Amino acid sequence: MKQEIQKSSPERKLWAQYDALQLGSGWDERDITKPQILIEDVYGDSHPGSIHLNQLTEQAKFGVFECGGFPAQFHATDICDGCAQGHDGMNYVLASREAICDMVELHASATPWDGLILTSSCDKSVPAHLKAAARLDIPSIFIPGGSMRPSPYMTTSMRAGDISLRQKRKGQITDGEVRDYKLTGCPSSGACAFLGTASTMQCMAEALGMALPGSALAPATMRDILQYSRNSGRAIMDLVRQGITAGMIMTKEAFYNAFVIHSAIGGSTNAMLHMPSIARELGIVLEPEEIDEINHRIPHIANVTPSGSYPTEAFWFAGGIPMVQLYLRDYLNLDVVTVTGKTLGENLDDLKRENFFERNLGYLTNYGLSREQVIIPPDRATEVGSIAVLKGNIATEGSVVKYSACDKKLYAHRGPARVFDSEEDAHRAIVQGKINPGDVIIIRYEGPRGSGMPEMFMTTEAIVCDERLNGTVSLITDGRFSGATRGAAIGHVSPEAAVGGPLAYLREGDIIEYDIQARKIDCVGIDGELKQPEEIERIFLQRAGEGITPRPVRKGILKRYTSLALSAMEGAGYE
Repeated sequence: MKQEIQKSSPERKLWAQYDALQLGSGWDERDITKPQILIEDVYGDSHPGSIHLNQLTEQAKFGVFECGGFPAQFHATDICDGCAQGHDGMNYVLASREAICDMVELHASATPWDGLILTSSCDKSVPAHLKAAARLDIPSIFIPGGSMRPSPYMTTSMRAGDISLRQKRKGQITDGEVRDYKLTGCPSSGACAFLGTASTMQCMAEALGMALPGSALAPATMRDILQYSRNSGRAIMDLVRQGITAGMIMTKEAFYNAFVIHSAIGGSTNAMLHMPSIARELGIVLEPEEIDEINHRIPHIANVTPSGSYPTEAFWFAGGIPMVQLYLRDYLNLDVVTVTGKTLGENLDDLKRENFFERNLGYLTNYGLSREQVIIPPDRATEVGSIAVLKGNIATEGSVVKYSACDKKLYAHRGPARVFDSEEDAHRAIVQGKINPGDVIIIRYEGPRGSGMPEMFMTTEAIVCDERLNGTVSLITDGRFSGATRGAAIGHVSPEAAVGGPLAYLREGDIIEYDIQARKIDCVGIDGELKQPEEIERIFLQRAGEGITPRPVRKGILKRYTSLALSAMEGAGYE
């Protein structure tokens, strides 16, 4: 099916000012007759993931011009989880996904556009852009913003957890050590150099077929990312001429492929929020059990921090997402259409002919690494999957844990509940030494309806950076986690406490038990004494009669989000 070139022609004939306004913006009379491409970015001074995106959109514009279209740039800058860490600003971060998506929809709907180019790097802007592409269902292509350079000694900005914990404990760190981290923790533009949510969602965009093959996690400081951007400008014009829309690419089979890749690379648990929310825009339902089942079968082959050893730049040098797809091609639907206009199978064949898989290995040699150290051949993988969905009497709809970043000693655990109604209170207890080895920290009222679903990175890092607690303490929450989270961190507990979920009825000293292999999570005792399930159900009903802790009065976008958000297991978008 071919799309009629220049979708806005009928609207231009309705009102002469349409053309006059574009001419007044610097277009000329030829420009207003060409296919018109909307370029949406989150460029701004907000953080390293967005500061360089104007360079990418400039190249994309050149590609559109070359192929006979006319591009127009629009912006809706994103915000940074790192800058929001540890204070109320984090409550707004997930809501920003919906706001950015809505802004792109507004920009793209007020006037007709023939095609859409989107570029972003980070946690909420990438899924926001993919949600918008799905919602609009016009020819669309995504340009990943790439990877930051690694910090000294192949570390990443994730060292902030250890630095920040020691800052809060008198005499554990010097001012010079803090300053050295600040000067080296984020050495360039691009997404943080670990496989957090930002990097995961770049990978998911490519795995869905919405970004050019090999483009996810390209180093933000190298020429390659500019070439991908120029090629994306050219590719959108082909998509427009062929009438290939986002909905033709993001099919149920494409989402399946993406979760195969997610399982293989040890991606962020936040993909369990973002991918169902993107799919929902297309009327596709992704059941948590389907995703869990994939993780029972797929070898975990990416040795990338936090589940592994190396930064994302090394992953891209080793072949990135196409190398993982090549290794796992027998698990994938190779006939899905992608933004190249070709199938996934055809793309992989083209990359082999172009020497993509060998070209960048010399960069790994610069670091003394080989491909097999970074992307493990499947027959040598020692772990299967990376994400599990746990259910039980405190998570009747489900909860999520990234076991690939968890000490195997905590794959199953029973311990006393230490119950907190906010992350701040839990973090303070850790810093003050009030949490004991073996405790199960419960943080509730932090779900989408409770407080906007902030991430708990500051608290999980406080646990793993404390030698007394690391490897013995688990955290369970209706909030979410950073993609960089390590340790026994079980999140997305649904239904959440704020809507009367069972988490609201736990009390200090109740006994919690979970088993990742068995996919179970339950309260098995009350006030330190083991009980039968029927007795626990009766006590929960009794406690439910006491009501839940009232939520603060909110205003503006946070009020709108916390009033309308769906369950975390449904993607935490709006109804």
